Amino acid sequence: MENKENIQLPDNAFRELKPGENYDPVMSPEKVYPEVNMWSVTWGIVMAMLFSAAAAYLGLKVGQVFEAAIPIAIIAVGVSTASKRNKALGENVIIQSIGACSGTIVAGAIFTLPAIYILQAKYPEMSVSFFKVFLSSLLGGILGILFMIPFRKYFVKDMHGKYPFPEATATTQVLVSGEKGGAQAKPLLIAGLVGGLYDFIVATFGWWNENFTTRVIGLGETLADKAKLLFKVNTGAAVFGLGYIIGLKYAFIICLGSFAVWWIIVPGMSMIFHDQVLNLWNPELTQTVGAMTAEEIFKNYAKSIGIGGIAMAGIIGIIKSWGIIKSAVSLAASEMKGSSKAAGETQRTQRDISFKIIAIGSIVTLIVTFLFFWFGVMEGNLLFAVVGILLVAIIAFLFTTVAANAIAIVGSNPVSGMTLMTLILASVVLVAVGLKGTGGMVAALIMGGVVCTALSMAGGFITDLKIGYWLGTTPKKQETWKFLGTLVSAATVGGVMILLNHTYGFASGQLAAPQANAMAAVIDPLMNGVGAPWLLYGIGALIAIVLTVCKVPALPFALGMFIPIELNTPLLVGGFINWFVTSRSKDAAMNKARGEKGTLIASGFIAGGALMGVVSALLRFCGVQFDYAAWWANPMSQVVALLAYVMLILYFIQATKVKK
Repeated sequence: MENKENIQLPDNAFRELKPGENYDPVMSPEKVYPEVNMWSVTWGIVMAMLFSAAAAYLGLKVGQVFEAAIPIAIIAVGVSTASKRNKALGENVIIQSIGACSGTIVAGAIFTLPAIYILQAKYPEMSVSFFKVFLSSLLGGILGILFMIPFRKYFVKDMHGKYPFPEATATTQVLVSGEKGGAQAKPLLIAGLVGGLYDFIVATFGWWNENFTTRVIGLGETLADKAKLLFKVNTGAAVFGLGYIIGLKYAFIICLGSFAVWWIIVPGMSMIFHDQVLNLWNPELTQTVGAMTAEEIFKNYAKSIGIGGIAMAGIIGIIKSWGIIKSAVSLAASEMKGSSKAAGETQRTQRDISFKIIAIGSIVTLIVTFLFFWFGVMEGNLLFAVVGILLVAIIAFLFTTVAANAIAIVGSNPVSGMTLMTLILASVVLVAVGLKGTGGMVAALIMGGVVCTALSMAGGFITDLKIGYWLGTTPKKQETWKFLGTLVSAATVGGVMILLNHTYGFASGQLAAPQANAMAAVIDPLMNGVGAPWLLYGIGALIAIVLTVCKVPALPFALGMFIPIELNTPLLVGGFINWFVTSRSKDAAMNKARGEKGTLIASGFIAGGALMGVVSALLRFCGVQFDYAAWWANPMSQVVALLAYVMLILYFIQATKVKK
């Protein structure tokens, strides 16, 4: 590693190994490199705190949690280059690994726990504390780490070249190129500034509307009112950046799901059930379907179809991954038997935390979780606590492999679908043993939070371990310090969630929190003896099965059905721009270079927009607030929004250009 010019990934890094061929990482297994020290741990903690706050805001605002691995890797490279650190590659991996806890803990927490705040508006007797939010995130994160380590060798080493690991690939390339020079940080920082200021102006000053809709013209207003047909697009920089990174293929599938709901199901329901009141599973509904707006039809009916689709996609994922579960368990068992082998005899790059420590750690964590359920959630009821811990342990372990498999193949974790299924199962079982009402809701949601965080952490952690495998870091060090990142992120997320609830209120509608709203919608009827919309769930499940048979990814389509249209369409815009900038030249290398630079800029938009969103929330919390409601009611605010959005896209396209 002394010669920076020679730092590059081996040519067999991304392909399957030939018989007898070995993979030799960038950092030699025979040498020791700087990895864990004051520099890497401190920066890792800083990244975990910053990106936890940013990801929590973005996730609750628009329902999409960005993976922090790439921007953290870029920042790590930038600061190590600026400080002229020598042999910083191992340190940067540790920074990224600790910092990346942010995205995984956030996803686990915000998909479930805000549902308690949402239901609190309806049931004031429900309560949630920082302690409960923090502890459910922390315990879930620890379980995810411990359950994933036995599967490391299977996913990372044994399946070398068989899984693409898209996000791990991108992050690894950033770290390697950064070690060569570190110029990657500049476009990210500039884009972060542009995206951050853009979203800050909207969130704080309201210079233009955050959405553009077809209601801006008379014909669009008529179509929306009469036919329940409308188009919406969120004009934020962060959501656009997400679309670019997701890419055209998956953004298109997500939007197909969204268009199917908003342009076929919603208008269709208004047409067929125009004069009917459909309130079998929600007695509070008194309006006819025809009297509702398109948004109300979506919220009360169509959204449940998406929930059914997501849940079925999770089940299909488990069925497909059953062979992986069995293989990985047998691998872990054989490792346990051979664990008497001295650690020093194991190659540095294949050295894990002892399986005995993992087994003891898993038991201790499950006992602590059980005690937390018993005394902190179930109010001293032993039966409820036993049922709760059994459900959490079994589901978390089974779904761990599904999460890892999804990340390894497509880079996205179907954690919300699997958590929905957990909640439905937990609710049915808890009601069966006698835990109902608001107590049952809180219990099921806390359990869901633990499972959701465990699955999210498992999926994110396998990305970190793959990066470490390619580059040649010590897995044991990544695994050990991951616990610290989990602790920091859990504390940060708990604080940000309470801050956002005080500032906006989860029940106000200002925070989309689509996953948490779905959880609330699922659990409320189940815990109160009111029939859940099983028919709508069933339709969604059937759609997921049909899509799977047709070899169309069911999960992104179902997510599209479930998330509001204004948050899906910018993903398609971003995906289209990704295709556009990577197909302009006849030179493949030029297209690739523009695509990679676009990823950096999009990461900047995401990180900048989300971080400034947190700043805007803090300003509101402190009483600094501008009244722009009257301006946003004016259609011209949407016209200005469209113009600003077009200018942002043109800037993005221009910024991706590279010198020949």
